Amino acid sequence: MKTKVITLENKDAGEITLAKEVFGLDVRNDILHRMVEWQRAKKRAGTHKTKTVSEISGTTKKPWKQKGTGNARAGSLRSPQFRGGARIFGPVVRSHELGLNKKVRKLALRHALSSKKKDGTLFIIESDAVKKPKTKDLAATFKKNGWDAPLIIGGEKLDEGFAKAARNIKHVDVLPQAGANVYDILRHKQLVLTKDAVKHLEEKLK
Repeated sequence: MKTKVITLENKDAGEITLAKEVFGLDVRNDILHRMVEWQRAKKRAGTHKTKTVSEISGTTKKPWKQKGTGNARAGSLRSPQFRGGARIFGPVVRSHELGLNKKVRKLALRHALSSKKKDGTLFIIESDAVKKPKTKDLAATFKKNGWDAPLIIGGEKLDEGFAKAARNIKHVDVLPQAGANVYDILRHKQLVLTKDAVKHLEEKLK
């Protein structure tokens, strides 16, 4: 799969051959959905908590006698029917993580890359290095290239000037090659990979 390589200034920089088993799959939305749910669940802190009867501070005295008052029987003011009482079956601290096989996670990343290639929103750039690390200049470059919400994945280490210039541009995210993930790829309109990132992803996913 031959694909055009461009510079950041949208000038021709030759071609690159993409591995079909990484960038040319028939996209399966069910696998992408499973992966996105796995990533979102993993991000949840799970620190939500309500107090049970044993954790509510207050008296343990019976509020009124069992019979003869006309009220329903009650054993504690800490019960859920009273103001300031406990909550029954409330949330507790727990992990929301789901189980997902490593092979499925790798397959999902291949499908995410293939979906961008299929949609025509995958761009390969020669390098993320910039001559002038200016946010205004980089934003103008992105606009000129038609990248209104791109995810840029660089090499093992990002160009420091490029990363600093891009971090204040709205809807733009920059990741090193090790940070490539399905959720970020799908939520951005364009995916921009450096040649180093392509090489790394193909070695990792083949």
